[in-house]
Amino acid sequence: MSTVIEQPVEARLVAAAPRMPSIPATLHYDRRDPFAVRMTFPAPATLEGVDVCWTFSRELLAAGMKDPEGHGDVRVRPYGYDRTVLEFHAPEGTAVVHVRSGELRRFLEATAELVPVGLEHLQLDLDHQLAELMRDAC
Repeated sequence: MSTVIEQPVEARLVAAAPRMPSIPATLHYDRRDPFAVRMTFPAPATLEGVDVCWTFSRELLAAGMKDPEGHGDVRVRPYGYDRTVLEFHAPEGTAVVHVRSGELRRFLEATAELVPVGLEHLQLDLDHQLAELMRDAC
């Protein structure tokens, strides 16, 4: 069984111009980091011209599809029935994208099949991680 889920999604960038261009993005989930999801935007879609990856909690994504959530760098909120807004805040500025809620639901369902919600802690090898920290501290 795979330990990683990757799902391409179509994000619509909300910009000052009236047209909202579509940009490709990829959602990632890895059972070795069971509380987190990553959303990656390819270099052509970014101001810096390099791949940009945002990491945030799976719980934030799920909760933000129902009610506005987030107070930090990543914020998520519903936008009607079929869209979800993700805001990414950085010192360089803010990117706001719309993603079809159905795509996000399918992704979250796949992550829950891999690691059920509430059982993420069973995927962590805390003894190994603590040993690595202690080894690096010496």
